Amino acid sequence: EAELCSLVDWGSVHPVSYEVHYLLTRVLDKVDLSVLQIHMRIHTGEKPYPCPDCGKKFAHLGAMRRHHLTHTGEKPYSCSVCGKSFTQSGHLKEHQQSHSGEKPHLCLVCGRGFSRASDLRIHHRVHTGERPYSCDYCGKRYGRCQKLRAHQRTHHSDRTHKPYFCALCGRRFAQPATLKYHLRTHTDTGAKPYTCCVCGKGFGKKERLKEHQRSHTGEMPYSCSFCGKGYYQKPAWKAHERTHTEEKPLCSVCGRTFSNKTTLKVHQRTHTGEKPFLCSECGKGFLSKAYLTTHQGEKHYLCPECGKTYTREYDLRVHLRTHTGERPYQCDECGKTFVRKQGLRQHRRGHDTKKSPVTCMS
Repeated sequence: EAELCSLVDWGSVHPVSYEVHYLLTRVLDKVDLSVLQIHMRIHTGEKPYPCPDCGKKFAHLGAMRRHHLTHTGEKPYSCSVCGKSFTQSGHLKEHQQSHSGEKPHLCLVCGRGFSRASDLRIHHRVHTGERPYSCDYCGKRYGRCQKLRAHQRTHHSDRTHKPYFCALCGRRFAQPATLKYHLRTHTDTGAKPYTCCVCGKGFGKKERLKEHQRSHTGEMPYSCSFCGKGYYQKPAWKAHERTHTEEKPLCSVCGRTFSNKTTLKVHQRTHTGEKPFLCSECGKGFLSKAYLTTHQGEKHYLCPECGKTYTREYDLRVHLRTHTGERPYQCDECGKTFVRKQGLRQHRRGHDTKKSPVTCMS
């Protein structure tokens, strides 16, 4: 019989794992020595494959290559429905479940379904209050690892966390691929190589163009699992589902909540004073690209009914309701409907005023 691996405590190993290890050390030793050598690195901790960009080491060549894609920005696996790309085929399969509607992992507390078991585990923390990720600097805790990482960046200097900087404007980036994409914004040509054939709007990424084209075709691949409402953009779909679960991104400075992470990010700049979007004409800085576009007077969004143009996509969506007659915002008190959410808010104040008791001043 083949000699058992001396690096394993076999008294605490599951029988199935014992059989697998036996095959690796006996059968595969005769078939392919390289497979056994790779396996042995689990015990020895050997990681002979360093990343050429950041130096991180890996036990498997394939693992190093997958990691290296995070530096190059290459995403070879593309979704045939929405065009979103991924570095791994497994991630693509998980993403495709968002289109098929398959959500086999159900929350036993609220009944919400998830396409991945990991997403369900994270969601459970909303009910349990568990926050397993703790900051080493200040002790603040988080329910998601990503939120902890984002928080820890506030403790590091910008130069340490973002070593790649643009020589033209000085803006810094954490990854070279992000810097490469940013450099397009300084060139007259090539900044937005993907152009919409309907309205002529340009995009820096192919998947952004495919997403935009749904605004013309009416295709809505993302549907709310609670009410069935459809969306052609994934961020808008996720933000809508949070209105059912009350999971809203929170500003750590003032405590204000937001419907999505992008809006929160823009809001946080009001605390930091950061205005990264600069006007090429006057040099004035803005919190978001939308504010800069409004300032510059560019009107990319064209109404297919009357030809009127708008600087913001949101304004076009609201305008289209004048053609369709849609009034999605309804008053709970009297049933009156409105085109804009602001109109409903103003209307509700009228009900609140009527309910307020009048005090006689003698």
